[in-house]
Amino acid sequence: MTLIKGYRRPNGKVGIRNHVLLMPTVVCANQVVSRIQQQVPGTVAIPHQHGCSQVGQDKVRTHQVLVGMGKNPNVGAVLIVSLGCEVINAKQLMKEISEETGKPVAWLDIQNEGGSVKTIQRGIEVAHSLVLDVQEVPREEVSLSELIVGVKCGGSDATSGLCSNPALGKASDLIIQQGGSIVMGETTEIIGAEHLVAEKAVSEQVRNKLYFCVERFEKEIERMGVDMRGGNPSPGNIEGGLSSIEEKSLGCISKAGTAPLQGVVEYAESIPGRGYYFMDSPGNDIECVSGMAASGVQLVCFTTGRGTPTGNPIVPVIKITGNEITAKRMSDNIDIDTSAVLQGKETLDESGKNIFEEIVKVASGELTKAEILGHEEFSINRIGISL
Repeated sequence: MTLIKGYRRPNGKVGIRNHVLLMPTVVCANQVVSRIQQQVPGTVAIPHQHGCSQVGQDKVRTHQVLVGMGKNPNVGAVLIVSLGCEVINAKQLMKEISEETGKPVAWLDIQNEGGSVKTIQRGIEVAHSLVLDVQEVPREEVSLSELIVGVKCGGSDATSGLCSNPALGKASDLIIQQGGSIVMGETTEIIGAEHLVAEKAVSEQVRNKLYFCVERFEKEIERMGVDMRGGNPSPGNIEGGLSSIEEKSLGCISKAGTAPLQGVVEYAESIPGRGYYFMDSPGNDIECVSGMAASGVQLVCFTTGRGTPTGNPIVPVIKITGNEITAKRMSDNIDIDTSAVLQGKETLDESGKNIFEEIVKVASGELTKAEILGHEEFSINRIGISL
């Protein structure tokens, strides 16, 4: 049994980071939250453009993502900052996060505090206190079976499907063999290969849910009167040697390995069990990783042929490439180079084991390059129009 070092939360979940999360309920609170973060080491923030002028399922999604980010086991405590007149209910956010996790959760309202300056001053005090609280949580050895790993690709090229994605698939198999879990997203990037994902489903119900997610997306694209091929494959994908969405999808799905598909969840929905799950989500890198973080994923493995620097505020993101040129040119950003497979110097199994070993190290505290560089990108996938 492989062990990692994590933080046991009051509800039994295990985090591999110990962040104090600063959460604006609405875009109007972003600046206040950012100023608090600048003054308090040990905090991370998730500024976003939502929280106001939203209704229906669009409002529900924003609420669900914010709750999910607060519930993520990599977060030890939360400070919510609201404006006071937005549609997102800060009191309800605090209630759901605290009751479901047992974590310390505080709340400040800009209008009630008397404006930005007073809220920043009070927020610095509260955030400092929360940092001291989480520092008391010991790091302990836990089983790798506690780990949920998101598998994602972006800025793909021909080497992604040939090398880095299937190597990550080998690592995914090792994680699941240890009792851990894998979450693959990007509904847009299984199109043309969805039948191969569906063949792994453990039941007809799971299979039907997968097809439903694909059909729902295709109907929405049709309703908008656009062709998704205008943006997927992207210009960079095409320049990197990918000719069609089907070709891209065949490489994409190999990241999940060979395990049976246990279930399909909605965007930012909590992962209900162990094994391999699919999350209905966009191909957009930041929105997809943010949805994974809100679903409870503690770590993301992100393959890229062209190269990308992006990370996440609460979830470490391991960057993997199969392109030797990208690995050298973007060495500041790339954690693992699997191009030795294409050179015949390493097998996919060996490369997958290297990725697995890196996952264990990062899960035990080693920083990814995205973390070292301070990449904390966050974005909520939106459904509806603004009012």
